[in-house]
Amino acid sequence: MQKNIPVTWSSMPTFEEYCETIRPLWDSRWLTGRGALHREFEEELKKYMQVPNVALFANGHVALEVTLQTAALKGEVITSPFTHISTSHSIVRNGLTPVFCDINEEDLTIDETKIESLITDKTCAIVATHVYGYVCHVEAIEKIAKKHGLLVVYDAAHAFGETINGVGVGNFGDASMFSTHATKVFQTIEGGIVSYNDKERFAAIEQITNFGIVGNFGVAGKDTIEYVGTNARMNEMEAAMGLCNLRHIDEEIAKRKVLADRYTERLSDVKGLRLLKPQQGVKYNYAYYPVIVDGFTISRDELIAELNKHSISARRYFYPSVDSAECYEGKYSAENTPVSHYYADRAMVLPMYADLPMEDVDRICDIIIGGRNV
Repeated sequence: MQKNIPVTWSSMPTFEEYCETIRPLWDSRWLTGRGALHREFEEELKKYMQVPNVALFANGHVALEVTLQTAALKGEVITSPFTHISTSHSIVRNGLTPVFCDINEEDLTIDETKIESLITDKTCAIVATHVYGYVCHVEAIEKIAKKHGLLVVYDAAHAFGETINGVGVGNFGDASMFSTHATKVFQTIEGGIVSYNDKERFAAIEQITNFGIVGNFGVAGKDTIEYVGTNARMNEMEAAMGLCNLRHIDEEIAKRKVLADRYTERLSDVKGLRLLKPQQGVKYNYAYYPVIVDGFTISRDELIAELNKHSISARRYFYPSVDSAECYEGKYSAENTPVSHYYADRAMVLPMYADLPMEDVDRICDIIIGGRNV
């Protein structure tokens, strides 16, 4: 029986390291509500990510949703359709209207040359996604935003630990959301991180995360509820996992790079497969290994099925183009975002995680190359 190769596999510290980190919780019984580990994790993240401010969340989706709520936006938000459905959901759930801008073919991020044509007097923000760790064209987006007075928020779920010309990716735009879900390159079991630059503009982010409470809830004369908030706090067990994994993140990324280089070596000359090229000045985290199946002897979905026959998990990612999701039926036309739809039908990601054996990478490549004869 062949060994199953998952599309991802969580990187974890040793059992002993994690247990030692959570040991103080058995004395304090402080398991949630921004305890000592939560605060320590925030400080360590600011140093590693090279950002001035961070806020921790129960998951990446609610992190993005609360960020938009904190900014008190109204109107339309220009965003990418080639992303996880969570991105547009966070916009809609804030009473805002997504306006989908097509993507560029080079790195599948939002096409900044098409943004200005979509700006109206109702436009309040741009929410753009760093796709597979390939970063948006941040300088061009910044110029557009400044010209029109727009907020810029990046869905950086895939981009933890990356830098652009030596600057932490979380410094660009007004805020950036990083997912720390168990499947991500850096995980806290479940969770999310928001980095932001303007402390005054996002002053309410922690209060909204905590039911909208300002002050010490339950202490007479010390608390008020000023916002319609939610419960989105990261707990201490998750913060502990983050602290442990942060100690090893550079080593984990280095392991991923070796595997990515092997994929590239084996697949770069295969006709009908397109690999995305590295972006100049970007230090990657190798969170994913995307492949575009275009002109191959079998389709993307047939190739995934062929890998599945060999107990290898690959997945369509992102699919479908968000503007064609059932919840938006009849509201958007695919004719306005043809590039996103084109790649949603052809993009896939191969197994990628730090503990993936090199021989498994070779087996995956052998099957893909053999797929030309299927």
